[in-house]
Amino acid sequence: MADTITQFDHALALCRDIFVKKLTDYGASWRIMRPQSVTDQIFIKATRIRSLETKGVSKVGEGILPEFIAIVNYGIIGLIQLQLGYSDTDDMAPAEVIKLYDKLIAETRELMIRKNHDYDEAWRGMRVHSYTDIILQKLMRTKQIEDNSGMTIISEGIDANYQDMINYSVFAIIKLTESDGN
Repeated sequence: MADTITQFDHALALCRDIFVKKLTDYGASWRIMRPQSVTDQIFIKATRIRSLETKGVSKVGEGILPEFIAIVNYGIIGLIQLQLGYSDTDDMAPAEVIKLYDKLIAETRELMIRKNHDYDEAWRGMRVHSYTDIILQKLMRTKQIEDNSGMTIISEGIDANYQDMINYSVFAIIKLTESDGN
């Protein structure tokens, strides 16, 4: 599991670096997004990944890896929006955003460690396209929970689904950066 944690941390550092750079470029403009809109943004990214996996070619020149990175970052944005609610303005200083990003990614990382222990690193035997399908399934679940005003009878909530989407995306990033991803 030591390799997993090291690889996971490396992938998270890549995601964080891009998040910080975009935060510098755009500020926290995403604060205006309601959680449902964040879910739809993740849906767009996951759908594009599936399309690229199926078609095998991109006409806009960006591949699958940046989309998995975007899912990680939008997943954290979703967790922030669930915690704070949306705003009508960019109401967070960059230092405050980064502090919250780091806290939520650490919590999500800890979840991965616990689940990885119980599932005995099963993710390593999976194909990247399976991560995509699981993320799309979790998006369908999340949309249903959102349509039910956040209420569930027996299932985990929206936050748990965001965390799972983040973790599966990080697994994909690891696979895509260590080999050809098959």
